[in-house]
Amino acid sequence: MYANNFYDAFITGLQTGLRKTLRLVASSIFFVLLSQSAFSKVALADTTLSQPAQHALTQFIPASHPALLYSGRIDTTDTNRPYLSWPGSSVSFKFTGAKLVLRLTDDKGLNYYNVIFNHQDAYPYVLAAQKGTHEYDLSHMIEKPVTEVTLFKRTEGEEGGSYIGGLILQARAKLLTPTPLPQRRIAFYGDSVTVGMGNEAAHNAPDNNPAEKNHYLSYAAIAARDLNAEFHSIAKSGIGVLVSWFDFTMPAYFDQLRAESNNDSKWDFSQWQPHVVVVNLLQNDSWLIDNEKRLTATPAEISQAYYEFIQTLRSKHPDAHFICALGSMDITRDNQWPGYVTQAIKQIKQQDAGAKIDQIEFDYTGYGAHPRVEQHLKNAKKLSAFIRQKTAWSDDGSTQ
Repeated sequence: MYANNFYDAFITGLQTGLRKTLRLVASSIFFVLLSQSAFSKVALADTTLSQPAQHALTQFIPASHPALLYSGRIDTTDTNRPYLSWPGSSVSFKFTGAKLVLRLTDDKGLNYYNVIFNHQDAYPYVLAAQKGTHEYDLSHMIEKPVTEVTLFKRTEGEEGGSYIGGLILQARAKLLTPTPLPQRRIAFYGDSVTVGMGNEAAHNAPDNNPAEKNHYLSYAAIAARDLNAEFHSIAKSGIGVLVSWFDFTMPAYFDQLRAESNNDSKWDFSQWQPHVVVVNLLQNDSWLIDNEKRLTATPAEISQAYYEFIQTLRSKHPDAHFICALGSMDITRDNQWPGYVTQAIKQIKQQDAGAKIDQIEFDYTGYGAHPRVEQHLKNAKKLSAFIRQKTAWSDDGSTQ
């Protein structure tokens, strides 16, 4: 009897323990399955929502936004894709936040830009544009809660142009009003010297590397900043008034809206009128006529061609003070070519006694290549002093 009771108790306990064990195992299995399911849902959600989630953290600013300030001869036919092709063309903007992505579409992948943060231009971020449409993340350059940026084209139309596609900022970032453009305005018409061809190259190296062509450190841009003036640079390497290293000259090129080669685009001169016009040409004419013998022209024909082009420019900029510059390459090694310019100016003043037109020459140093930065600095200093003298521009930035 006792044995039977013990046996029954043993079996009952065993069944009870087994049921508890089974329940524990089942609970464990259910928890594992539940955890895996939850993890899978989270992982799936992360994969599915990562792109929208990223966009939720950013905002896209179109290139046509009114807080983006453009300067230069820029093609805005498509306001959402302004086209920068001339050297010195720029766009500036000011914003809050810690993210900045630039969207550019470049023609050839040969253009270079200075990206200047908070006016600190001594050591800008140099952006090498890639061919096609790309986004350039410059967030690592942001150091302050409020950042002002200027994107400045170092290169010329020879390297093609770039379409500004817009900006990507943080979602809660604000666009602020950037520093206004100066009241004073200068237009430069020139060749490779004005462009800044090879100005950052080694002194004993070739001049034709686009990465070493920096219009920001050309005499034109330096003088404009010294005078606190907005400027347009209508310049192309190799171009002349009578003859160029290619099949078109400045009289056929100067009125284009877009700088890449010779094209049918037309600039509306009423959009922007300069107070001062600086013309630095004839370097290529002198070399191609005197040395290469690609064109035969008498002194009278050279002076007349220059006279006619200056008169054409004066008709486009009737209120501007004209500065006819030469150098600092070998065109100023003697008085031959400066004399042609002097004769043209004399002819202009004989016809218009009140004509505002003067002549300046940048010294030839004997260096056999394009001017390097140190020569541009000297030329800029001489030019800005000359313009102050001739226009009576004061240091307050006004045009009076």
